[in-house]
Amino acid sequence: MTDQLTKVFAALADPTRRDMVARLSVADATVNELADPYEVSLQAVSKHLKVLEDSGLVTRTREAQRRPVHLEDNVFDLMTKWIERYRQQAEERYQRLDAVLETMGTDEEPTDSPATSARDHTDTSRKGA
Repeated sequence: MTDQLTKVFAALADPTRRDMVARLSVADATVNELADPYEVSLQAVSKHLKVLEDSGLVTRTREAQRRPVHLEDNVFDLMTKWIERYRQQAEERYQRLDAVLETMGTDEEPTDSPATSARDHTDTSRKGA
């Protein structure tokens, strides 16, 4: 699982590949169609697609003479589960921190605290000076 995630995140680290994935999320496309907006060779686009294929993000199929590239949504499920696990852990830590901060806030008595008394005394002594 982690090995595939490593490949997926590495593949998505490149902005051109992220753009290709975004475009494939709308519709399948051929290599020529994917290459159209970029000022790179078809060979460069094919190399990007190879990285995306190796990560499992896309597959190529054959429809007569056409070879469309298809986005594989199951890889996004894998990424989402991985991200969600860590999001939940972070949320639980924040909730525990909120609870600790809340108890700290209710334990303090602002008028009788030593810091307030010392501050009041200092303020009073300054006023008299």
